[in-house]
Amino acid sequence: MKQISVIIASFLFSLLFFEKYIGLNLSIFSIITIVFLGVYNPVKFKDKTVLLFTLAYLLTAVFVFVQHSYLSIIANCVAFFTLVGRVSQSNTSIYVNWLNGLYTTIAGFFHRNIQVDEDKTKVKWNKDIDVLHWTKLIGIPLFFVIMFVLLYKNGNPVFNDLISKIDFSFINVQWVLFSVLGYYLFSNISKPIRVEPATSTDLNVKNELLKSDDFSEEKLQKEKQLGTTLIGLLNLLIVFYIVTDISYLMTNQTVKASVFSSQVHSGINTLISSIIIAIIIILYVFRGNLNFYKENKVLKYLTYTWIILNALLIVLIAIKNHNYITAFGLTYKRIGVHIYILLAFIGLITTFIKVLSIKNMAFLFRRNTQIAFIALIGFSSINWDHAITSYNLNHAKSFDLDYLIGLSENNALLLKKYSQKAELSSNYYNRIDKKYATYLQRTEERSWQEKAYADFYLTENDKSL
Repeated sequence: MKQISVIIASFLFSLLFFEKYIGLNLSIFSIITIVFLGVYNPVKFKDKTVLLFTLAYLLTAVFVFVQHSYLSIIANCVAFFTLVGRVSQSNTSIYVNWLNGLYTTIAGFFHRNIQVDEDKTKVKWNKDIDVLHWTKLIGIPLFFVIMFVLLYKNGNPVFNDLISKIDFSFINVQWVLFSVLGYYLFSNISKPIRVEPATSTDLNVKNELLKSDDFSEEKLQKEKQLGTTLIGLLNLLIVFYIVTDISYLMTNQTVKASVFSSQVHSGINTLISSIIIAIIIILYVFRGNLNFYKENKVLKYLTYTWIILNALLIVLIAIKNHNYITAFGLTYKRIGVHIYILLAFIGLITTFIKVLSIKNMAFLFRRNTQIAFIALIGFSSINWDHAITSYNLNHAKSFDLDYLIGLSENNALLLKKYSQKAELSSNYYNRIDKKYATYLQRTEERSWQEKAYADFYLTENDKSL
C-alpha cells in the first residue's frame, strides 16, 4: 500500500513541476506533503508543536500563491525542512529540525536501507531489501526479451513489421527521471530520520546555566572588577555618542541622497559593530560562575544600562533610515536596514533575558533561530516589489523610476497605471509598456500549475490599458 501511495505522489509531483515554473503547484505540493506525512506518521501529528509547524508550512504555501515572490518560495522551502525535521523528533531546537529535515530529504532512503559495519568498514543493504535478487529479477528477463525480439525480427518479416510499427516516442525519458526524483523524495520523507548525535545532544542540553564546581570568590571578585570597569567605561562612551547623534538629528537639514546614504550606511556599520561586540562582551563576562556571585549587582545594572543604550542607538539609526526612505523612497537595501534593526533589537532583548534569568548560550541560539524563522514567514507574507512601488509612487518625495522598472513583474500593473497619469519621457513610457506587455504575455502563457492569485483576478480593463 505504501509503495502505491508513493508512486501516486511521485506522479502528482511530475504533473505539478515537470517543465513548469513555480506558482500554484508549490502550494498544492505543500498540501500533498502534509497529507503524506500525516498518513505515515499519525502519532507525530498529535503533537501540538508539529501541528504548529504544519500551520506555518500551510501559511507559506498560501503566501507563495498570493504573493508569488522569491522570498515566499524560500520561506516555504525552509518551512518544509522544519516540518519534516519536527516529525522526525519533536521537542528539538529549530536548527536541529532544519538539519533533520534536510538530511531526510536528501539521504533518507539510503539511511534506512544501508548499514555501515564500522568493525569491518563495509557497507551493506538491509536484509529486508535484496538488491541482488531485484536486479536479477528485472535485468535478466529484460535482457533475454530484447535479445529474442532482435532474433525474431530477422527470422520473420511479419513479426519485424509489427515490431517496427511500435512507437515509443510517447515515453519522455526526462519525465520518467523526474517522476523517479518525486518517488525518491516522497520515499525519503515518509519516515523522517534523526541525525545523531546532534538530535540527542540537543535534547539533553537545557537552557539554564549551571554553577560549576570550581567556584572561587577571589577569582570572581577580579572578574567582577574587570567587567564593571569595562562596561562602565563603555556606557560613558555610548552616552557621549548618542548625545552627539541626537544633537545632529535635531539640527540636520535636508541633504542629498548620496549624503543621506553615507550617513545611514556609516550608522548601520557602527550599529553592527557595536551590537556584535556588546553581545560578545556580555556573553564572555556572564559565561559562568559570575552569574551566581552575590556581589555582581552593580555589574548587572551596568550591563542592563548598556543594553538599553544600545537599543537607543538602534532607534536613532531607525530614525535616520526612516528619514532617508521618506525623502528618497523605498529600496530593498533600505528595507533590509530596517529588518536588521528589528532583529538586532530582538537580539538585545534575548541577551537581556539571558543575563537576567541566568541562561546559557543554547538558550540564545534557540530563541534567536526561532525568531529568525518567524520573521522569515512574516516577511514572506508581503509582496515587496508591489509594496516598494506603491509607496514610492504615492508617498516618496522623490524616487528612482529606473529602479522600479528593474523590479519583478509584480509591479507591472502599478507602473502601467502610473505611466498613464504622469508626465514621463518617451524612454520611460516605452520601457513600462514593454514590461507590461511581457507581463500580460507570460500571464496568458502560464499553465494552471504556474498560476498565482493575481493571474486569476487580472480584469479585461487591466489587459486593455
